[in-house]
Amino acid sequence: MKTVRDLLNSKGYTIWAVSPYDTVFEALRVMAEHNIGAVLVLDGQDLLGILSERDYARKVVLQGKSSRTTPVHEIMTRRVITVRPEQSIEECMALMTEHRVRHLPVMDKGKVIGVISIGDVVKAIISEQEFVIGQLETYIMGRRVSV
Repeated sequence: MKTVRDLLNSKGYTIWAVSPYDTVFEALRVMAEHNIGAVLVLDGQDLLGILSERDYARKVVLQGKSSRTTPVHEIMTRRVITVRPEQSIEECMALMTEHRVRHLPVMDKGKVIGVISIGDVVKAIISEQEFVIGQLETYIMGRRVSV
C-alpha cells in the first residue's frame, strides 16, 4: 500500500503558495504559470488556507468581485483538510471524496512539506492496481504452463 511519502518521493515536494494579502489575480497567475488548480495560502510557514479555481469561480466571478483588487484572504478556504506522510493513498482518496476537495497539503511536524492532488492519488491507485493485475496474470499464466 503506497503512502503519501511514497507519492511525494516520486512527484516531488514543490509547494506553490501565496500570501493572504496577495490579490486573487496574483494567485491565479501563479496557478496558470505552474499549471496547477490551487495554491496554498501561507503566512511564513503557517498554513492559513488554500485558494482553488473553484474558490475563484464561486467567490469572485459569481459575486461580481474583481480579481485584481480582491485579496486572497477574502475568498480562500480556511478549513483545510491535511494529511500526514505516513497515511495511505486510499485514506487520501476517502478524505477527498468525503470532503469534496481536490488538493491535500501534507503536514509533517507542523510544517507543510508538499501537496497532493486528486490526479496524483488516482494515478498512484491505478499504478498500484496495474501492478497487482500483472502479478496475478503472471501467477495464473505460470500455473497453466506448468500443468
